[in-house]
Amino acid sequence: MSSTPSPAANAGTITLGGDLTVNRFGYGAMRLTGPGIWGPPDDHDAAKNVLRRAVEQGVNFIDTADSYGPNLNEELIAEALRPYPADLVIATKVGLLRTGPSEWHPFARPDYLRQQAETSRRRLGVDRIDLWQLHRIDPGTPEHDQFAALKALQEEGIVRHLGLSEIDAATLDRALEFGLDIATVQNRYNIVVRESEPVLERCEQLGIAFIPWFPIAQGLLAEPGNPFSDTATRHGVTTAQLSLAWLLHRSSAILPIPGTGSIEHLDENLAATSITLSNEEFDELDALGRSVAQEFDVPAGA
Repeated sequence: MSSTPSPAANAGTITLGGDLTVNRFGYGAMRLTGPGIWGPPDDHDAAKNVLRRAVEQGVNFIDTADSYGPNLNEELIAEALRPYPADLVIATKVGLLRTGPSEWHPFARPDYLRQQAETSRRRLGVDRIDLWQLHRIDPGTPEHDQFAALKALQEEGIVRHLGLSEIDAATLDRALEFGLDIATVQNRYNIVVRESEPVLERCEQLGIAFIPWFPIAQGLLAEPGNPFSDTATRHGVTTAQLSLAWLLHRSSAILPIPGTGSIEHLDENLAATSITLSNEEFDELDALGRSVAQEFDVPAGA
């Protein structure tokens, strides 16, 4: 007798870097921190329970960063989930200094990148980081030096796969020309905010996974009577669920990582994997998203 697929498995799978296959619906752990992504979560045990619930529901890709907390988010994941399930992939990021709540400063000097790779590895309790992403290109450090540091750490086996975050297609091409083997790109992208459309299309061409942060456009889509409410009502779902279903339909290269500090919201997000959109419905939502972007002066991409 076949077992019922887990909610995360309903989204299908995606392979990162040619050898890491995960369910195509992950979890972003950033919200499991204090206000301004600074300090510990208000309820430590509740935060651990959210992580455990995600794994129970089939999530086997978790995204974090050394700057979340800072450091505390990685430690929380290790505390909640070790010993890790064999199929669990934990991705972390590097390249932002924190000076206080909601304060972020790109910093990617090679010596700092190496230091942070080692400390992330210790905090997570792993021999090798599965996916290590440069959070931002540091404008104060030569790009070549940043790429060289990433490549060296991969060649030494400290990290398995490399990713870049908040880049354009030209930067991706320069990284590839340098000789980096890029497994993922993580950019802001959702049904309304689509300035990263060109880099998503480049990822599709190259077989690189695209991880959208800010996948639900919180705020606009949470407002009662928002422009997507009628379509969501017809499907009997929330607008947040509808926007996640749109992402899953948009491209097989997309790996959504919605985050939350609530088990209730986690389960709601995962339920989006059971929504099936027809091509006509997708096109309708796509056009609506672009229209909303123009109305609210949000970059919608090409």
